[in-house]
Amino acid sequence: MDKYSEFYNLLDEKTRLFKDIPKEKNIRVISHLDSDGICAASIITKALIRENRPHSVSIVSQLKENIIQELSNEKYDVFIFTDLGSGQIELIDKYLKDKTIFILDHHEINDAIIDNEKIHHINPHLFKINGSKEISGSGVVYLFAEKINDENKDLSHIPIIGAIGDNQENEGFEFLNNQILSTAIANKKINVEKGLKFFGLETKPLYKVLSNCTEPVIPGISGDDQKTIDFLESIDISPFIGNKARKFFNLTADEKEKLISALIIKRNNEENPEDILGNLYLIEGESDGMPTKDAREFSTLLNACGRLNRSSLGIGACLNNHNMKKKAIESLKDYKREIMNSINWYDRNKKDTDKIITGDNYIILKPKDQILETLIGTLTSIVSRNKKITPNTFIMSLAELEDGNMKVSIRIANCDNDTIDVNGIVKEITDFLGGESGGHKMAAGAIIDPELEDDFIAKAINIFETKYPKEIIINEIDD
Repeated sequence: MDKYSEFYNLLDEKTRLFKDIPKEKNIRVISHLDSDGICAASIITKALIRENRPHSVSIVSQLKENIIQELSNEKYDVFIFTDLGSGQIELIDKYLKDKTIFILDHHEINDAIIDNEKIHHINPHLFKINGSKEISGSGVVYLFAEKINDENKDLSHIPIIGAIGDNQENEGFEFLNNQILSTAIANKKINVEKGLKFFGLETKPLYKVLSNCTEPVIPGISGDDQKTIDFLESIDISPFIGNKARKFFNLTADEKEKLISALIIKRNNEENPEDILGNLYLIEGESDGMPTKDAREFSTLLNACGRLNRSSLGIGACLNNHNMKKKAIESLKDYKREIMNSINWYDRNKKDTDKIITGDNYIILKPKDQILETLIGTLTSIVSRNKKITPNTFIMSLAELEDGNMKVSIRIANCDNDTIDVNGIVKEITDFLGGESGGHKMAAGAIIDPELEDDFIAKAINIFETKYPKEIIINEIDD
C-alpha cells in the first residue's frame, strides 16, 4: 500500500469515528489566523452546520500552552484543531485528557506522535507526505469534510485558496492538492486559465499592476507609472476610459492577446521571457474586478482579516455571506496601511544596530511593539523576498505580544538550499532555552519569555554561523 492510500485510509477511519459522536455533543473548533487557517475553519464550520452539530469557533495566532490550559476549563466534550496542533500534541494530551480530540494539520510533527482512543491525529507527515508542499491545513480539513458528507464537495475551492496562501502553488500543484483542484473544477467551483500571473490583476488599474511588477521584472516598465502608460498607448491599449483607469478584465480578448505578446517581446533579453504567464485560479460565481475572484487575491483578503483580528469576516467571505464579504473587502485598506507601516519601520531602521542586527548570513529585526504583533511573520516574509538580499540569508524577527511574551519568526531569503530547516533550528533553541515552537522547514516561529530574548538571539546567531556558514552557502550557490 502506498503512502497516499495509507493517508486516505486514516481519513476513512477517523471520519467513521467522528460520525459516531452523538450529535448533541458541543464541539469546539480552534484554527490558525492565516489564510489557510481561516479556510480550514470555514470548511469545518460549514461541515458541522450541515450535520446539525452545535459548535463554537476560535481563531488564534499561536496555540500556546496557556490557551490549551484555558480550553481545559471549557465545557466541551469534543475539540477539533485545524491547521495547528501537531506541534503541541503533548500539551493537548496533558490538558485535555478527558476530551475527544481531532487534530487536522499539515505542519511538521514534533518528536511525540500520539494517536489513541481520545486523540485522533490526521497529518500527511505521518506517512512521509510533505505537508509543506503537497497539501495545506485546509486541504486536510476538506478531505475530512468530504468523507463526512459528499455535499461538502461544494467547498473544494476553499482549500485551493488556502494552499495558495501557504505558497504551495508552483506552476501547478502536487498530488493531493491537485486532486482537490480536480474536484473543484469538476464541481464548477474554480476555473483555471493561463494568463498573466501578476498580483492585483483583478482589482488594480492595469498600468499600476504593470508598473508595480518587480517579480518578474518588465524592463522599461517596472517601477515607473508614466512609462507604463506610454507603453500601453504605444500598443494601442488605452490605459483610461475618460478619467477612469482600466483594469485587465476591461480589455477585449484582442487587447489581452496584444498586451501579452508585447510584454514577452519587452522581456526578450531575459532568461525566460514567458515566465510572466502562469495558472490563474478564478473562483466561479465571483464578480470580475473583486478581490474574491482570483484565488491569490482572495488569500490575501483572508490574511488581512486574520492579521487584523477580524477572522469572522474571512470565514463569512469564504462561506459567501454577502455582508461579511463586503466588510472583509473593506478591511483590505486597513491591512495595506499596516503593511506599509511595517515596511516603513524596516526602511527607517536599517542602520540602527539596536533594532536591526546584520551578519554575514542573517538579518535580525527587533521591532518590539512598533508593529502589529500579528504582522511580524508577514514582515519577515516580505523582507525574505527582497531580491537584493543574498540567497539563504536567515531573516529573524522578534516582537512583543500583548500577553507579555515574545514572538519569534524565521524565514530564509531567496532560498535555494534544501538542507536548511528553520523549524529544526527553532526547535533546537526552544528545547535548550525553553519556549514553544512550530512551523515548516522554510518558515517557523516560537513564543518565548522576553527575558530569553538576548540568549535566543545569541543561540540563533551561533547556529546560523556554525551550521550554515556563508562559505558553505556560497559554494552551494556556485555549484
